[in-house]
Amino acid sequence: MVVVFAITLLAFGLFATERVPVDVTALIVMVALMVLEPWTRISVEEGVAGFSNSATITVLAMFILSAGVSRTGAVQRLGARMATFAGDNERRQLLSVISVAGLPSGVLNNTPIVAMLIPAVSDLAREGGTSPSKLLIPLSYASMVGGMLTLIGTSTNLVASDVSARLLGRPFSMFEFTALGAIVFLTGAGYLLLVGHRLIPERIEATDGLLAEYEMGEYLTEVVVTDGSPLVGRPVETVDGAFPADVAVVRLLRDGREVDDSTAETSIDDGDTLIVRARPDRIQRLISTQGLSITPTDVSEAALDDSSDGAAGGPGEGSRDSDPVCGPRTLVELVVPTGSSFVGERMTGTPLEREYDVDLLSVRRGNDLLHRRIEGLVLDRGDTLLVHAPTATLERMAADPNVIVARELPNREYRRAKLPLAVGIVLGVVGLAALGVLDILVAALGGVVAMVLGGVLKPDELYDAVEWDVIFLLAGLIPLGTAFTETGAATLIGGLVAESAVYLPALGVLWVFYVITALTTAVVSNAGSVVLLVPVGVATAAEIGANPFAFVLAVTFAASADFMTPIGYQTNLLVYGPGGYRFTDYTRVGAPLQIVLSVVTVLGIATLWGI
Repeated sequence: MVVVFAITLLAFGLFATERVPVDVTALIVMVALMVLEPWTRISVEEGVAGFSNSATITVLAMFILSAGVSRTGAVQRLGARMATFAGDNERRQLLSVISVAGLPSGVLNNTPIVAMLIPAVSDLAREGGTSPSKLLIPLSYASMVGGMLTLIGTSTNLVASDVSARLLGRPFSMFEFTALGAIVFLTGAGYLLLVGHRLIPERIEATDGLLAEYEMGEYLTEVVVTDGSPLVGRPVETVDGAFPADVAVVRLLRDGREVDDSTAETSIDDGDTLIVRARPDRIQRLISTQGLSITPTDVSEAALDDSSDGAAGGPGEGSRDSDPVCGPRTLVELVVPTGSSFVGERMTGTPLEREYDVDLLSVRRGNDLLHRRIEGLVLDRGDTLLVHAPTATLERMAADPNVIVARELPNREYRRAKLPLAVGIVLGVVGLAALGVLDILVAALGGVVAMVLGGVLKPDELYDAVEWDVIFLLAGLIPLGTAFTETGAATLIGGLVAESAVYLPALGVLWVFYVITALTTAVVSNAGSVVLLVPVGVATAAEIGANPFAFVLAVTFAASADFMTPIGYQTNLLVYGPGGYRFTDYTRVGAPLQIVLSVVTVLGIATLWGI
């Protein structure tokens, strides 16, 4: 038990400090358990069993099924209807976001749903005159409580079902806890509509363009095209190519208004103003070589008011001739999700720069806006990047699983003709598993096969659809849960928790365990909490003579309820940057919700299953 506790503390430390990625931490745990087999009682076969575990494979299949639905544009279609219904009424906007994020999360993985809805919700907020901050935390929270509607709503449910089957011989059925999930969902939705939205600060002004939102005024320079400049007469759409690669032409203004860069007929005139980001030494060189002059005033408000389009870009002498990307450029936010291959990489040399030809202007990391020396910055999960990108590359970026384009692309191509088939496949998986015709694992894998044979997904898209960090996290931590049971560590901790029964009734002990799980999730992750604490919950129930299944359910629901931090649940991290939030915003909004749901969930378990 001492050895297992030591490995667990190591894992907690690595999870909390993020010295290495979470999936690597899980692999370290797995290897340590096998190397120390005489003490951990985890053989090689048991150590790698997480990779063949039914929960792990089912989670993998659900990622692919979710990706198949997303390829048809189903979620985006829901987003469009959401915008039509909501208009500029903030209450309707909030209700739409909660419904569109929460209900589909009952049958599809909630992380990709949030990733797909961030652009639509951000656009909905700005077009309706609402701060995006007011809608993005509700987007995440709604997806979290919506995931508790069915067995397949989150990976947490599937893992808990597998552990429950191993320890109690009682896995979850498809709609095992739908009644309680509906109560939790309605409670969460009511809280967000009546209380939560009042607690969310407007970190981003509804009227701010992206340049103003990222406070770029101090880091941009206005230069004026003078008479005799080689730029005069040049098509606007090629102006970006006239400058070196480390100079970003963000806007072109004429008489205080932005010049449309979409037509080759428009040319640069004497007196036009360029808004550029470049080092001071580079600015001085451009002045001498391109016939430019620096305006004596700060960057004008016209440069900061509108985020719709940037300056043009295209082939030109001296820098981007060899780049195949040309045409108009635009400002856009990019979110680096958990599991992205860009995490740990410097911006220079990544596909963002090499393949998509983006100019990095600023980085939002937590509470901080970073502007200086950002080219060499090591990217981290949750970073939100303000970039100046060719419009021609946006669709390819939107299809890249390593980055989320936080803006709806109206011309993005979807396999809309496959929408009925994709939805039918998912409903078929749910129905076959719910009726007991097929095991959920078999039904989910059959759905994957149907997606490929039906043309919803191409074979090479299967691998990009899977969040491999989650798969390795599950596979690496499942043996740790087994070690807790085999060595008696779970029984020891369960006995200690059971001591609270001296002062509390069984219902109180169940609530304490819910709280312990919720706090653990903030450090370890939701799936990790389930793997570690379900065995402890079963042992606690045995010590006090309570219903062990009630404790399994308490752990399952609490592990999906980390509302108080942006790092304990992936969807919270995804909206962190686009919402401009501070760490404490999650505590302010999430703590009351956490308390309310802890009471509602525990009372619901006691009523529906007994203690």
